[in-house]
Amino acid sequence: MNEVLCVAAIQLTSTRCWQDNLTEVTRLVDSAVIDGARLVVLPENVFLFYGKGMRWLAESDSQKILFDNVLALAKKHAIYLVVGSHPSLYTPNGDVVADGRVRQTCWVIGPDGLIVERYDKIHLFDVMVDDKAASYKESDYIEKGDLTPKVIDVDGFSIGLSICYDVRFPELYRALAGLGADVLLVPAAFTYVTGKAHWDILLSARAIENQCYVLGVNQCGWHNETRQTYGHSALYSPLGVRLASLQEKPGYFIYNIAKQALEDCRQKMPCFSHRRL
Repeated sequence: MNEVLCVAAIQLTSTRCWQDNLTEVTRLVDSAVIDGARLVVLPENVFLFYGKGMRWLAESDSQKILFDNVLALAKKHAIYLVVGSHPSLYTPNGDVVADGRVRQTCWVIGPDGLIVERYDKIHLFDVMVDDKAASYKESDYIEKGDLTPKVIDVDGFSIGLSICYDVRFPELYRALAGLGADVLLVPAAFTYVTGKAHWDILLSARAIENQCYVLGVNQCGWHNETRQTYGHSALYSPLGVRLASLQEKPGYFIYNIAKQALEDCRQKMPCFSHRRL
């Protein structure tokens, strides 16, 4: 029997107010689950779109309240819920992050309401962009994660974790594919300018070269007077075909991904067995 996994991409315009963001996430997750979603993926900066506030929230009592609600949401629906990124005060071994920064962490929550895995972003967005913000320097607020690729199992599908700017570094995705990944997740907050230029190209390329499904889940719209993100969340097939997508407004899509399509692609074009380097 062909294995199928129903995935959902939740696209948002998150703000500085975690309570408002949580309300919107809950509404959209509830709807996606009604439509059959089993693996629900949220974008980067989902509950806080404000770099300067990351450490404050990570240290505050609000952090526990927020996590309790998110864990309960996954348990209520018996789904795998991927929090695209949310700041962590602690490293995976329990040390407090130094210098007033945080780890930018992708959290995976299981159907039992427990954290299954975490992945800390390893590539930080310190760049110049031709938009109203002009420059970005994530390293002011975020500490780089450890160089440990993370793959989890969801109903027989191997899911590889990454965050946003990581998508420009193909070696990470080749490592995830080497660990058996079937689906590569890219929760993001891609700027409008860089997204319009590269978002779909990068997602498609990572799918083609690794013969995996790639699910890019982006923020969208204006978050403040200078920060605009691109939206256009999308799912790509192992052949690089766009299977589902959104435009530039909040919402979600669901799609049933099939294991057979992966197997067919890899058998007909066995690229990995042809590698020489």
